[in-house]
Amino acid sequence: MDSVLDLNNTNIWSVDENQLSVLWEQTKKEEDFSSSEEKILNIIRQAFEVVHYNANDVRDVKKYENGDWALITHCNPAKGNIALRKKIISSLSDLSFENVKHITTATLLELIDRNFGGGWDSISNSTKDIINSAFDVSTTQLPASRIHAPGGTVELKQALGYEVLEITKGTWVEAIFAKKKDPVEKIQYKPETNSFTSDGETDSEETANEENSAYDNEDEDEINENDDTFYSSYAPEAEIKEDEEEGFGMEEVNEL
Repeated sequence: MDSVLDLNNTNIWSVDENQLSVLWEQTKKEEDFSSSEEKILNIIRQAFEVVHYNANDVRDVKKYENGDWALITHCNPAKGNIALRKKIISSLSDLSFENVKHITTATLLELIDRNFGGGWDSISNSTKDIINSAFDVSTTQLPASRIHAPGGTVELKQALGYEVLEITKGTWVEAIFAKKKDPVEKIQYKPETNSFTSDGETDSEETANEENSAYDNEDEDEINENDDTFYSSYAPEAEIKEDEEEGFGMEEVNEL
């Protein structure tokens, strides 16, 4: 990423405070950046805490210039300086389709464990949809005495790269397995570009019309070349033979 102008609702979660601060100060030098400033700040607010503070106020300086925040300068000095800090995802309700792609599997299982210990079934369907968009998740319930049996489900899943969260439910244990999905590359559709002829047709239309015209002319030439043969072999009125001439006489027909 070369500029804060490249930020959007998805990739904002992939940058940290210090990267954002450097990019901001670099892009701020560009002409007309001030017209885009508020739009960029709104995107930043989705993943960061954004605070305007007074750099001349001792209490503000002590609160925000202590190393816990990244600092940027506003285009309008009257609005003060800006302090940034990445939002902390501390519960399942903080997850979104944008930020879930940027957390680790360990963080996900920690969030599930914090959800009152209710296990996978205690999570709302909408939150499950968010989780499933970025992670492969499966569960099983086994007696506590069998959960770590050699060659069992837990061992097999871990061998496949899954991390596991175990939630005790009486004498049973619910095992929640999770593994991050591989990113899916988006296929970009590139529309066919056509130039137009003087008749208002595209190149492809003109080519198709020329091919159809050549095909029609070829058929017409073939018919003209065979006109004599075609019409000479065609009798406008077919001869109708009597029944006797077809091989059977009327008496023989009646006898049959």
